[in-house]
Amino acid sequence: MLTPDPITRCSRGAFLFSKATIPLLLASKHLEHPPTLIFTGATASVKASANFSAFAAGKWATRALSQSLAKEFGPQGVHVSHAIIDGVIDIPRTKEWTFDAEDAKISPDAVSLALSNIYGRRGELTTGHGKIADAYWHLHTQPRTAFTWELDIRPYVERW
Repeated sequence: MLTPDPITRCSRGAFLFSKATIPLLLASKHLEHPPTLIFTGATASVKASANFSAFAAGKWATRALSQSLAKEFGPQGVHVSHAIIDGVIDIPRTKEWTFDAEDAKISPDAVSLALSNIYGRRGELTTGHGKIADAYWHLHTQPRTAFTWELDIRPYVERW
């Protein structure tokens, strides 16, 4: 059944948060790194699936909002990004979940291969040199001359 509640909550929350924080970010240009606003999405941000219409619509709306804000406020020095993190993250709650490949979960200390160029065993995201948070830190510390709008982090076995 199609219900607008998840759509409204997801996109409205992102909009209200942006509305409250953008003025603060605009006033923070004296910081060492550019003021940064990062939205987290999933594959549903770019591709809908059956039985996930409300989730996809909300994620699409949030992605569109982030892109619009990046175009509007990037020229004013605010870095707005959208990070797609897709797959099961290996945390205590998911320890019991099993998959065909033993390294099918995103390691909580994984960093995108695109950022590190250091390969882990069996094609997994690198574990020795960072965390998912490092990818976000990378976005935050980018110079104004090389803002990345979207970053996609997923284990190699994730279907997309």
